[in-house]
Amino acid sequence: MFSKILIANRGEIACRVIDTARRMGVATVAVYSEADSNAAHVALADEAVAIGGPAPKDSYLLGAVIIDAALKTGAQAIHPGYGFLSENPDFVDAVVAAGLVFIGPSADAIRAMGLKDAAKALMEEAGVPIVPGYMGANQDPDHLAAQAEAIGYPVLIKAVAGGGGKGMRLVERAGDFADALASAQGEAQTAFGNPAVLIEKYITSPRHIEVQVFGDGQRAVHLFERDCSLQRRHQKVIEEAPAPGMTPEMREAMGQAATRAAEAIGYAGAGTVEFIVDGSDGLRADRFWFMEMNTRLQVEHPVTEAITGVDLVEWQLRVASGESLPATQDQLTITGHAFEARLYAEDVPAGFLPATGTLSHLQFAPDCRADTGVRAGDVISPWYDPMIAKIITHGPTRAIALGQLARALEQTQVAGTVTNLAFLARLARHDGFARGEVDTGLIGREIDSLAAAPPVPPAAQALAVIAAAGLWQGEASGFTLWGALRRPVMFDPAAAIYVHGAGHISVEIDGVTQDCVLAEDGWRVDGAKTGASMQMDRASVTIFMAGAHRFDIPDPLERGSSAETSDLTLAPMPGLVKSVFVTTGQNVSAGDRLAIMEAMKMEHTMLAARDGVVAEVLVVEGAQVEAGAALIRLEEEE
Repeated sequence: MFSKILIANRGEIACRVIDTARRMGVATVAVYSEADSNAAHVALADEAVAIGGPAPKDSYLLGAVIIDAALKTGAQAIHPGYGFLSENPDFVDAVVAAGLVFIGPSADAIRAMGLKDAAKALMEEAGVPIVPGYMGANQDPDHLAAQAEAIGYPVLIKAVAGGGGKGMRLVERAGDFADALASAQGEAQTAFGNPAVLIEKYITSPRHIEVQVFGDGQRAVHLFERDCSLQRRHQKVIEEAPAPGMTPEMREAMGQAATRAAEAIGYAGAGTVEFIVDGSDGLRADRFWFMEMNTRLQVEHPVTEAITGVDLVEWQLRVASGESLPATQDQLTITGHAFEARLYAEDVPAGFLPATGTLSHLQFAPDCRADTGVRAGDVISPWYDPMIAKIITHGPTRAIALGQLARALEQTQVAGTVTNLAFLARLARHDGFARGEVDTGLIGREIDSLAAAPPVPPAAQALAVIAAAGLWQGEASGFTLWGALRRPVMFDPAAAIYVHGAGHISVEIDGVTQDCVLAEDGWRVDGAKTGASMQMDRASVTIFMAGAHRFDIPDPLERGSSAETSDLTLAPMPGLVKSVFVTTGQNVSAGDRLAIMEAMKMEHTMLAARDGVVAEVLVVEGAQVEAGAALIRLEEEE
């Protein structure tokens, strides 16, 4: 076994690897960018080495710098985590050439699966079923359009070097193909440096089921399946294991196909073979097809760990250090059911825009596993993925585990940034999801109800007024001889409070009065126990009561400023201006593309709010802008 390893990653996965390494008596070395100098993974590791600027290209993608850090600190091996360099075969070659061990598959195995078109051809040779489609080298747009016609709409355009939903577009009719192709190729070029795409038949009732495999370079086992069908724009949201509705026959067929895929490339370490499944007539062993293989540990690996009792990171370290597979196939079994929900800093009602901010408060439910790379006081940076944590629950049945997930989400407390917590909680309580009726289109069909801003309970609003007035602990100052003292509240112009005494306050909002009393078990509103807690910072107050309810606190010294109008397009988040499509004097129509911003690994298109003429282009391509920065101004309407 290694005595010291370096972790070439950051955030949640770096902390996850450190936890297992520490339990195994293995020392760890963290690497960090300028933006991560005070990050949680740096604090947890035994040693830490600075490797460059905040942009990934200046730090976490600098393979030579990371290898040098490993050599200088005496690390014997490098764990890549996921993302960044984890599936870069050139990095693997460099690690091995430096006399170090790469904790993962060989460079040849990564290359074999790195391009989707070549991987599918290899899998077809190995007897693994593949989705009908075009995987050729001819990337001429007219040729690709003809192939799409031959396959039959709807089709899916996918970057051959892709992952994480980038470079992927669903096209439902021929007239939309050209624009979708250009968009997919542009995103693929930016994300992977390779604009090539393949075309696949789109399955109309698709489920995304993947199989966890583990190999030692000669043989492989599978650790059963995960269902990742609950997705938004090809990004996984909630994962579970095992897959609902799975039959023993299909599990056997999928497991055998996955291990054949791993053994065909001499796979060593943890990997995932992803399948697209036609769920229109239940799960059938003749209706699943290979999509791709992820040659690394997956974000959703904890649900597999929960149902098998296996620590996959421990297995990675043991096999990479020279041990054979720790278990045979017949020794692996499934116990219970598990779910994982991905908690992100994002503004769901605004279209899932990534958010930034300082986490003034972070607390997880007591009865769940929470894998996180941040702490209260940490900053959610625009440089990296905005994941806050993964919330994992495990129970004896699917219904129990899902109930645990819903409760854990409702009890999780985050303040300092907006999150998708309410969205996740709604999903966990969704009747169709509870029945196991899952497919990749569920969120899209239900998006209006799932993504709507959660209703604010009147009691939460009243308690927010109390908190903003500085009376959360119930103290009251001043006195009156004849009645309760009325105080206006700058926090809410429609609100006023009447202080009856310490711990007894009436809150009037829009003419409706609620009686609030601070009892031994916390604030009670109109006699009802609330169980509420509060977190307040300079700009907001958050009331935690059956979810989180955030209220902005106006700055009395800040002059009113005009909000975004149809004349002005503002940056919705900090990020990079990747493309500008208009020039001064140009006529535009409502819905026309004005610019593309890139933030937190995603592209966001800015559209014209109305017909008009461009008066000013206020940014240039390549500019890094803050949230709220003016990008494009249209001439005023007459």
